[in-house]
Amino acid sequence: MFDTKIAIVLRDDMATWQALNVTAFLTSGIVAQSPDVIGEPYRDRAENVYNPLSIQPVIMLAADQGTLSTIHRRSLERGVRTCLYIEEMFSTGHDAANRAVFAQFAPDDAKVVGIAMRADKKLVDKITKGARMHP
Repeated sequence: MFDTKIAIVLRDDMATWQALNVTAFLTSGIVAQSPDVIGEPYRDRAENVYNPLSIQPVIMLAADQGTLSTIHRRSLERGVRTCLYIEEMFSTGHDAANRAVFAQFAPDDAKVVGIAMRADKKLVDKITKGARMHP
């Protein structure tokens, strides 16, 4: 049905609140990169209008730190633009601080806790190989 796939991979040892927070941030990055992923507003029988949602499913995966680092490396090698959340961002309180702490790390030393991407289905599958369905 879709030529692309949206996948979010979370580190498997995070607290529930952290996983939900990271998922929300990463999802917003996918929408910012691909606004065409958002459909039309929803309308109920009483004519109340609700915000539009994604037109395609989001695959939720989990992985350990090593696998996340591999997924991050693969995405860079294949030129797939991703959304990335690193552990140090939990200690900040706003976007400018997030970007400042993010800029202190390179791919080889970033403690990735979440990565999201939307790309060709087969490419996403190759990049995320080793991750498993999130419980």
